[in-house]
Amino acid sequence: MDLYKSMAVSASGLKAQGTRLKVIAENLANANTTAETPGDLPYRRKTVIFKNELDRAMDVDKVRVAKVGVDKGDFQRRYDPSHPSADAEGYVLLPNVNSLVEAMDMREAQRSYEANLSAIDTARQMLTRTIDILRT
Repeated sequence: MDLYKSMAVSASGLKAQGTRLKVIAENLANANTTAETPGDLPYRRKTVIFKNELDRAMDVDKVRVAKVGVDKGDFQRRYDPSHPSADAEGYVLLPNVNSLVEAMDMREAQRSYEANLSAIDTARQMLTRTIDILRT
């Protein structure tokens, strides 16, 4: 039964990291978007917040996404008076997305996803071998 528990915990990790990867992809896709009109705000970077959740039926702690929030950090400013969303001083607000940070977060999420997948595969192999032993 412990192998099933480990698979359940890893599956919850897969789901959480999958959500994180989707949010990172959205951030990267909007890294250069600007507001449509002067005075509007550009895209705000999104963040994922995880939390532990006790699965009482299996008696294990699983990870899940508590919420997808927004980064309240400052927007970048670029001088471009010809841009349609430039303010009166000629500055355009750009999203608070740093592509390098997003790339690092993506790599970390990918590695965590792969580790959870590997743990599930190992547990599956162990279950298969146990069944094979019991058959003989």
